[in-house]
Amino acid sequence: DLRKQARQLENELDLRLVSFSKLCTSYSSSRDGRRDRYSSDTTPLLNGSSQDRMFETMAVEIEQLLGKLTGINDKMAEYTNSAGVPSLNAALMHTLQRHRDILQDYTHEFHKTKANFLAIRERENLLGSVRKDIESYKSGSGVNNRRTELFLKEHEHLRNSDRLIEETISIAMATKENMTSQRGMLKSIHSKMNTLANRFPAVNSLIQRINLRKRRDSLILGGVIGTCTILLLLYAFH
Repeated sequence: DLRKQARQLENELDLRLVSFSKLCTSYSSSRDGRRDRYSSDTTPLLNGSSQDRMFETMAVEIEQLLGKLTGINDKMAEYTNSAGVPSLNAALMHTLQRHRDILQDYTHEFHKTKANFLAIRERENLLGSVRKDIESYKSGSGVNNRRTELFLKEHEHLRNSDRLIEETISIAMATKENMTSQRGMLKSIHSKMNTLANRFPAVNSLIQRINLRKRRDSLILGGVIGTCTILLLLYAFH
């Protein structure tokens, strides 16, 4: 009974897979024919919504049949493991393996056909979107060209502004570097002067003594001159 059910499912799967393959082939050929007719760019791209719905429906049905056949194979494996006649185990195992090979072939064929269909549909959708973009561009070429020209001019203005900003930033960076270098030079001179002052304290003390002596000599000279002036005045009036 399980083998009978498996054969029925296999026959049904074989028919469905043939129809599924024909659907994919007709989808590809119809798309190729329409693409040849669209070379003049005068006919809009027709969508394959009906074929897409048929593809989805058939794919779901085939997946369901594959699931049922997998369940039948599992039941046959359980029956083979629990068979009461040892002499029939080899034949049963051979039959089970043959049904498993058939299931594997059908599964592989289904996934291959499905992948081919999806690849063709994705390619056609991409080509259709590109063709629509080209048509929309051609239909509004005047406006698009004007907008493109304005965009290019604005882009050129932005590039000029960026170039001026970059030049200003470069000048500011150069000024900053010069000021930094000058500051470093002043710091080095100040440090050298402090080093010299700390290294020669006797020179500082000598300079201070000289200054004090100059002040003392000036005071003495001033006192002598003042005294002489007073004496001359007293002598004159006497």
